[in-house]
Amino acid sequence: MSNLRSGGSPPPRRPCRRSIEESLLSVPTPEPALSSLLTALHFAADKHRDHRRKDPEASPYINHPIAVAEVLARVGGVSELAVLQAAVLHDTIEDTRTTEEELVDRFGPDVARLVAEVSDDKSLPKAERKRLQVVHAPELSQGAKLVKLGDKICNVQDVTSTPPKDWSLERRLEYLAWSRQVVEGCRGTNAALERFFDEMVAAGEARLRSGAAEGAGPRPPR
Repeated sequence: MSNLRSGGSPPPRRPCRRSIEESLLSVPTPEPALSSLLTALHFAADKHRDHRRKDPEASPYINHPIAVAEVLARVGGVSELAVLQAAVLHDTIEDTRTTEEELVDRFGPDVARLVAEVSDDKSLPKAERKRLQVVHAPELSQGAKLVKLGDKICNVQDVTSTPPKDWSLERRLEYLAWSRQVVEGCRGTNAALERFFDEMVAAGEARLRSGAAEGAGPRPPR
């Protein structure tokens, strides 16, 4: 997949591209917990089996929830099983036919509650869903804020480097600005994740604006 390139500024670090063996399996959890995490991953992979990301290569959607759990574990040092399970399951209620009750039966009430907390109501218009994410972010539980931080980090990286092919520069910059608003409501949750998010957004904005300036080129003579 071709990435946006801009002269003079290095691309932002890519936190969301390590293998499962180097990320989830390196989390220091007891064997039963590791088995439970892999069970959640298998469940999410099955639910998202027909879904694709909107990048030019139409990557398998499951790459995204894996990336969210990976960045929580590696950057944020998160090892709480329920949070990592919720990370790999975080889009199942919102984007598949999975119900909260089904998650309660399979993974318990704590995981189901976390996933429900970070799930948008898809019956609402998109603009309203985005507004409510900003409004509700401060009200999320600690675990849900962690999942939200991981989700926004990975989405910012994707919007910067491999966006949907029909997204304009303006829309990409607007997404980064909106993500800042959501994350403001999650401050005080995990300093490492918050710092990493800030670095990703700053690098992404600089990269996009630099690319736009290069594309504009010199003004023609009058």
